[in-house]
Order: sequence, then C-alpha cells, then structure tokens
Amino acid sequence: MTAPETLTTDEAVARARKFPRIRYMGSKYRLLPHLAEVFAEIGGATAVDAFSGSGVVSYLLKSQGYRVTSNDFLTFPGVIARATVANSHDQLSPVAVDRICGPAADDRDFISRKFDGLYFTAEDRAFLDSAWSHIDLLNSFEQEIALSALIQSAARKQPRGVFTFTDSSRYSDGRRDLQLTMKEHFREHVSDYNAAVFDNGEMSAVTTGDVLSITDSSPDVVYLDPPYAPPKDDNDYIKRYHFLEGLSAYWQGMAIMENTKTKKLEKRYTPFAYKRTIEDALRNTFRHFEGAGAIVLSYSSNALPSADRIVELLREVKSQVEVREIDYKYSFGTHAAATRRAVTEYLFIGRNA
Repeated sequence: MTAPETLTTDEAVARARKFPRIRYMGSKYRLLPHLAEVFAEIGGATAVDAFSGSGVVSYLLKSQGYRVTSNDFLTFPGVIARATVANSHDQLSPVAVDRICGPAADDRDFISRKFDGLYFTAEDRAFLDSAWSHIDLLNSFEQEIALSALIQSAARKQPRGVFTFTDSSRYSDGRRDLQLTMKEHFREHVSDYNAAVFDNGEMSAVTTGDVLSITDSSPDVVYLDPPYAPPKDDNDYIKRYHFLEGLSAYWQGMAIMENTKTKKLEKRYTPFAYKRTIEDALRNTFRHFEGAGAIVLSYSSNALPSADRIVELLREVKSQVEVREIDYKYSFGTHAAATRRAVTEYLFIGRNA
C-alpha cells in the first residue's frame, strides 16, 4: 500500500481545485486558499465540515491531512462526500461504466414518467432510469462514485444548474454542457470522480442530518458554512436542487409536490433561513461545538445578522474571535450582461486563549 502523501498548504489547495466542480449556491471554491491558510494555522488532526454542500471544503480538509466528518442536511451532498472524502481507494471500473451505459438491467421508468417533458430529452431521462437500474447493484463506494457522476451530469445538463424553471430553451446558447448527451456527461464525470480518490491515511466519515445531531462535537476544527439568512428572497436549497436530491436516492422516501410545475420536493425547515430564527440557530450551533479546538464560520455581509452580532454570539463560547474579510462578487445569471454584486465574505475564527 502506498504511504499517504504529506502536502503543503499550496499543494492541498491545488488538489482541491481539481475537485469536480458542481454548480451550488454558496460554494466555496474561490475561497479555498483563504480557508486552507486558516486550517493550517489551527492545525490538529480532526475536523468537522458541518454544512458540506458541494463537498469541496471537506475535500480540502482531507487534502490537508485531517480525519474529516462531513455532514449536510441534504442527501446528495452526502453521496458526493462519501465518494471523495470517506472513500480512499475504490474507483469505478471501465467495465462497470460500460455496463451502466449499456442496456437497462430492469424496466424502471420513474424519471421518464414523472418528469415527462421536463428538464431533459426523453433519451436523457431514459438514461437516468437505466443508469440507476445498474447503480442499484453496485457496492457502496462504487455506487457513490456512479451517483456523484450522475448528479454532476444532471447539474451540468440543466442550464444554471438549478431546477426552478421548466423551459430550458431560452438558455440554449450553444454551450458544450448543453450539447452533450447525459450519457456522454456521465462518462466524463466518472473519470473526474475516479481521479479525485486518494488516501490521506485517515478514516473519514459522512453523516446526513441536522447540524445539532453531529456527535463529533469536539474536533480540533469545526467549519460552519450554514445557509445565509437573506434580508430578501430566500435560501431554499430544496427548491433549487430538488431534482439532484431526488436523483441521489431515486426519490425513495421523498415527497414530490405534485401540484408544482417543477415537481419539486417538499421544503425542509431550517432555522438558518429566517431572520427571526437565525440568531438562535447560530447560538445553538456554537454551543454544540463549544468543545471544538476552533470554530471557523463563513458568512456574508449581505445576510443577517451583522458581523458585529455574530462576533458577540461566538464570544459566548470562544474567548478569542478573529474576523477576516474577503472581497467577493456573486454573479446573477450566466449571460454576458449578468449583474454582479460585490459583498464581503467573512471568516470568523473562534478560539480559546
């Protein structure tokens, strides 16, 4: 067995930048160098990524040598984290890829029927059903890699990567992602996820659930990237990514809102979404991880509460709180005239003296 690599901070960032990039609201790809610097300063051996989302920060922590517990309240981020963070050795073989891309193993057609006329062509929807008929038969980590590639394929094939609209024709601008078939996407993304597999010598774990249900509450570092409570609009991840969430489990145990055009899943309540509950949500989360060596929180200047109030809340459990400010720009839309809003991305670092 090859000995685990020891990477410098720059090398860990370089590896994390090759992580398969999924379009995801609030993803931290651009902040990787800043986060890596903070994690390197804190040090230690164990880390919790409590709101894993795209999975890239969990992967960065693994690249820096941590034993990681990666958690999210949605199912599909857990699939991606198991494929790339908990998994240290398994890859999906070319034989398995050919089988998944070949004739169906059974006659399932849920996606073809339920999403008839929505999002993708009939051929692409049939492939998703067929692919799942084979993925069901794979072992654990092979299944996670195949599902991650399938999720990435659906996200790339859907304009903007979100499933809040049903008419995709207005976004048909010739982009390569929109021209490839779902099967072609799948083959490419399997290769990407296979390439992401590596062993850092630690046994990382993945959980799915509420942040307060995480049992590893005293790691050396806990990273928090909760949904930002917006003054306006919403931060409803289920509304945006319901198809990816359903696809990750073939909609087993999930309730589709049949009266909606998008066939979205029922919204899941989170106290981080509302200005009347966000402070208590942050306070309870900080208290849950009071025993951690350090608490690192990402938050934005265009969300509630204010930076000063977050410092007050974090000081209830950590005696020293440092705030680092990072200039950031969010894009709205993918066309040339898309507006960009400059904000400040905060990193709050709470430690004890």
